Amino acid sequence: MKRGLSIIVLLVLISGCLQSQSTEEATIIVKDLAGREVEVPTSVERIVAVGPGALRIIVYLNATDMVVGVEDCERQWGSGGRPYAMAHPELKELPSIGPGGPGKLPDLEALINVKPDVIFITYVDAKTAQDIQEKTRIPVVVLSYGILTTFEDEELFESIELAGKILKKENRAQEVINFIKSIQDDLLKRTENVESPTVYVGGIGYRGAHGIESTKAKYPPFVVLNAKNVVDELGKGHKFIDKEKILEWDPEYIFIDEGGLSLVLDDYKKSPGFYESLKAVKNGNVYGILPYNYYATNIGTAMADAYFIGKVLYPERFEDVDPVQKANEIYEFLVGKPVYGEMANQFGGFGKIDISTASVKYSLPTSP
Repeated sequence: MKRGLSIIVLLVLISGCLQSQSTEEATIIVKDLAGREVEVPTSVERIVAVGPGALRIIVYLNATDMVVGVEDCERQWGSGGRPYAMAHPELKELPSIGPGGPGKLPDLEALINVKPDVIFITYVDAKTAQDIQEKTRIPVVVLSYGILTTFEDEELFESIELAGKILKKENRAQEVINFIKSIQDDLLKRTENVESPTVYVGGIGYRGAHGIESTKAKYPPFVVLNAKNVVDELGKGHKFIDKEKILEWDPEYIFIDEGGLSLVLDDYKKSPGFYESLKAVKNGNVYGILPYNYYATNIGTAMADAYFIGKVLYPERFEDVDPVQKANEIYEFLVGKPVYGEMANQFGGFGKIDISTASVKYSLPTSP
């Protein structure tokens, strides 16, 4: 009888160990945004986010408590211009996983040292992702922001859904997607059948800060506002424009991305004649907006900018909107804190700019 009982106990213990082992080793196969099939654990507790915008997606998913290391740039840049970093200063205290910054790969030894269950990465091809995975023996999942001509982009939404699935944050992922879609729908409906003035945006960040010549065709806030962007005739994406062309277009309204405002003000001192020849400058229709493109697109800032631009261009259709209040509502939902005041304190915030007298506290780095 004792022997039979011992066998039963032993079998129970073995069964428990096997069950525990199988739970620990349980995995699922996911397809990442580079088209790779990646085997990831079903239970993920430790992660890192590598490359432009990767950490922002993790913040949107309310998963910062899982992050075990960050890039040096996230710590060295401070939080300026990146609302997700402003809302979560604790992230910069985490161990380093490499230099970070556009085009820079992580430190593989540092990645191994922080022992993540999954590495999320952006702006790398399938071969690079696979190489990192094979050398670290840690699953590498590629995410993407897509092209972002508007706030909606299928690749961005797929990335949010994929990260949400891996982190068991599916509900939050859907909430974020629905929120972005609702903002876009609201802006499009408000500006249906409008006659837009001609508009131009300068000072757009592109791997660093730039002046008035740096702009974007199919600029997302203009697209969702049905605004007549003079640069759209050049196609889509980031553009560097010759000043003579800006004079030729002579837009009725000019918006300055405040990440590059200091460069615009410096340029004004060198060639005031160019600026004073522009209709928008003569008529006092130059406005500052928050920098939305810093280490990939700050979706929340782009949406907040759109409400302010809409209020300027179509005041009657945005009569019920307080752009500052709206910005804080957007930031609070996406990053967890209403950080408009901090952004405005650094860059100037929403408002008219007199480029002959304006000054700047802070600008984006010229080479991040």
